[in-house]
Amino acid sequence: MGCSAAGAALLTVAFLLSIMLSDAIRNPIRLPSDRNEGLRVESGSGGDTVGTRWAVLIAGSNGFYNYRHQFDDMLLPSFFSADICHAYQIMKNGGLKDENIIVFMYDDIAHNKDNPRPGVIINHPKGGDVYAGVPKDYVGEDVNVNNFFAVLLGNKTALNGGSGKVVDSGPDDRIFVFYSDHGGPGILGMPTYPYLYSDELVDVLKKKHALGSYKSLVFYLEACESGSIFEGLLPEDINIYATTASNAYESSWGTYCPGDRFRPPPEFYTCLGDLYSVSWMEDSDIHNLQTETLKQQYRLVKTRTSVNETYKSGSHVMQFGDLELNVENLFVYLGSNPANANATFIEDNSLYFHNDAVNQRDADLVYFWHKVVVNAEYERAPLGSSQKLGAHKELLDVMAHRLHVDTSVELIGNLLFGSERGSEVLKMVRPSGQALVDDWSCLRLMVRTFEMHCGSLSQYGMKHMRSLANICNAGISVEGMAKVSAQACNSIPTNPWSSLHRGFSA
Repeated sequence: MGCSAAGAALLTVAFLLSIMLSDAIRNPIRLPSDRNEGLRVESGSGGDTVGTRWAVLIAGSNGFYNYRHQFDDMLLPSFFSADICHAYQIMKNGGLKDENIIVFMYDDIAHNKDNPRPGVIINHPKGGDVYAGVPKDYVGEDVNVNNFFAVLLGNKTALNGGSGKVVDSGPDDRIFVFYSDHGGPGILGMPTYPYLYSDELVDVLKKKHALGSYKSLVFYLEACESGSIFEGLLPEDINIYATTASNAYESSWGTYCPGDRFRPPPEFYTCLGDLYSVSWMEDSDIHNLQTETLKQQYRLVKTRTSVNETYKSGSHVMQFGDLELNVENLFVYLGSNPANANATFIEDNSLYFHNDAVNQRDADLVYFWHKVVVNAEYERAPLGSSQKLGAHKELLDVMAHRLHVDTSVELIGNLLFGSERGSEVLKMVRPSGQALVDDWSCLRLMVRTFEMHCGSLSQYGMKHMRSLANICNAGISVEGMAKVSAQACNSIPTNPWSSLHRGFSA
């Protein structure tokens, strides 16, 4: 392609992307002191003694644009890692021992070539390093579904790699799990394939309960459509309390992003955190957790994540499972920083409301866009240099993949149900309290069938899991799905997001 043609293409992409991002901001889519030991302490709620506190912290992604979790679908920075590292510091300040804190993260952010502060990860525009001291129990390819489940169940023999640490808990122990990643209806991301499906996770939690190896378990979940992970699946009688960043049919939100009122330092061009995650962690940073309850934190996080109940760039934080557990003090699970011993809990939310958060699924576009258009290093690179061309190609690839997945799913729906009903069937949301799909094995088969013909869904394509679930719920056979998938997709695109080199997500 000649320079003029390439320039015209890039100008067109820039124009369309700028419109899309600005419109998303203006009109977001809203769908519906035991400091020393940290082992045996008084709960502060009824005087019950607590056994060992355990914490499992997992960033299920990799890549630098996922800086906020820990991230990568394509080895780019991930902000999910920042969430997990921050959570570790809360546990450590609360008195938990490293032997009882188990960390999963790809660990490709701190020393990533795009990190302007090598060896440092921040989770707030004015925050300090949260990476220092974080245990690297399961990193790289060891961050996978099998190891996560083995750790939860305390099954060392099922591990493959990693530090070997597991939740070797007993009947008096309390367990806290924090999972931060991309997600979709009924699914959570991983930096490795396959992804984690709702039915598998809930089955493991049921097994953990059957083992009698905990007194109670609290699960905080950051992901798009995260309510779908527990809705209609998590029992109310197995001593598990869960809160999620969103309901079953809406996105969650990234925050501290370029262009925000509280934006990251100018050398960063990725989001630093997730709205739900920073809400519960920044609350935990400043309050005395010996007096604040799970329910009080839930209310504060719900208000902040909803942007003071306006839902402008916000989501509906949900709670599931045994809701009677939410009267317990956070101290029981997280410990409490002695520095906050004199802090007084105030019901009014004094934390900053993030009016300009970014839809989590668009956070990668923010990263790529700023990398191409705003970042000074790339701006100074000579026209036609490999550095500049590479950045442009990354942006074009991610947009091409999104377009391919969206149009392929839409066409499959039209082929199966007709052009008048296709969209309606694919987007149908089941009644509250009902699980996403009746047959989870069917859902996994539909995902694999789609990917065999159309290429990887990747993290963006997880948004279409409801469509594939509805195809199952409508009684479509795997053979029927394979036939229309072959019609919709003549070939698998060559961009890295669509590639099946990592395997199937189901």
